[in-house]
Amino acid sequence: MHPTSEGVGRRLYVPPELRNNGVVKYASEAPKGHAADPAARSGVPVSAPDEQHGTRNRVARSILDHGPSTAAELALRLELTQAAVRRHLDTLVADGVVEPREKRVYGARGRGRPAKVFALTDCGRDAFDQAYDSLAVDALRWIEQSAGGGEAGRAAVAAFARARLAGQAVAYRSAVEAADPGSRTQALAGALSADGYAATARSAPVGEQLCQHHCPVAHAAERYPQLCEAETEVFSQLLGTHVQRLATIAHGDGVCTTFIPKTDRTASAETADPSTSKTTTASASTAGRNPV
Repeated sequence: MHPTSEGVGRRLYVPPELRNNGVVKYASEAPKGHAADPAARSGVPVSAPDEQHGTRNRVARSILDHGPSTAAELALRLELTQAAVRRHLDTLVADGVVEPREKRVYGARGRGRPAKVFALTDCGRDAFDQAYDSLAVDALRWIEQSAGGGEAGRAAVAAFARARLAGQAVAYRSAVEAADPGSRTQALAGALSADGYAATARSAPVGEQLCQHHCPVAHAAERYPQLCEAETEVFSQLLGTHVQRLATIAHGDGVCTTFIPKTDRTASAETADPSTSKTTTASASTAGRNPV
């Protein structure tokens, strides 16, 4: 027998092997001479926050594995009370992980209100493991191999990357062209953030830095830097100047950082220094890697 703690109410001892199974435990009746625990009297489960979170994950996982489910089905499946399941469902609905739906009835419908089922939302599905990164890498590998591999294969992947960015650049160009010349980098950062890149722009001693704190294609870009190179080329075209990629998430850095030098947006930027054109080429070729 394991000992139980004494005090105001008696709490059920949970052996270590049951700590993380997510089953909600209730306090038993108080021993004689002790006041009953208010939580036990009200039927509120006595569980730590991490246990509640674990149980909530089990509810969501059960819906993922078995499809839209009623509270009764989930309670039976997870060996919980319907009241406990409903509390977790309320939280999951509030967090946008699941949504209530009317249960589809096949054949003759009985009397009374149809049972409510709970289904995962797109946001809820995204919380579980996805194979999008693997799919993207497989698709790029197929493009590379179909072109014959080698230099031809790399060129084919680069052509795909440019075509992909061309579609995104339409919205970016509208945002940049609508902004004042001095705030175009900031406008580009806002357009990138709308696409999930969490981008910001900040001043630098001799220019500006465009920082992307998230990269949706980082894992694919780690294998195929042509994705970063195409993005760098698009930034250069949109801002009307050469740019230099200083760091990338795909390379292992914490942030994708692109340097945009100060320019007077006149022809002098192209004629003052013959090395300008070389810088543009170098910027594209080093995209996805830290410059040496």
